[in-house]
Amino acid sequence: MKKAIPVESTSAFIDAKINELGDWRGKTFAKVRAIIHKADPEIVEEWKWMGTPVFSHEGIVCTGETYKSVVKLTFAKGAALPDPSGLFNSSLEGNVRRAIDIHEGDKINEAALKDLIRAAVALNLDLKTAKAKPKPKPKPVSSKQAD
Repeated sequence: MKKAIPVESTSAFIDAKINELGDWRGKTFAKVRAIIHKADPEIVEEWKWMGTPVFSHEGIVCTGETYKSVVKLTFAKGAALPDPSGLFNSSLEGNVRRAIDIHEGDKINEAALKDLIRAAVALNLDLKTAKAKPKPKPKPVSSKQAD
């Protein structure tokens, strides 16, 4: 059984991952991470799936992954989010997820990314509220209505 990693340790793991990269990917991931926290100061950092940084608020908002030629932000419910600035450029064929691939030298549209983060958090909160609402009970049928 896996133990949950304390929040302080999770942040330290992400810090270490950024420092370990030591190149444009680390700098880019650090910048994206800061934007995520500016967009929603209540974001919780988690470390899941054998080392994937996850940003959550009442559910997963997005994951942050680094590959050889890209920093990838995958939004768990991205297909349901408005993206007027066209940030999503990867995993577009899926029914649920959407991703943003950031390549070396790409300029990050900070305002649009903040809007996307806020929209993802709002969706999570809406879904939580919808689940918490009790379903209305059916009205009993009186004997006069049954005839």
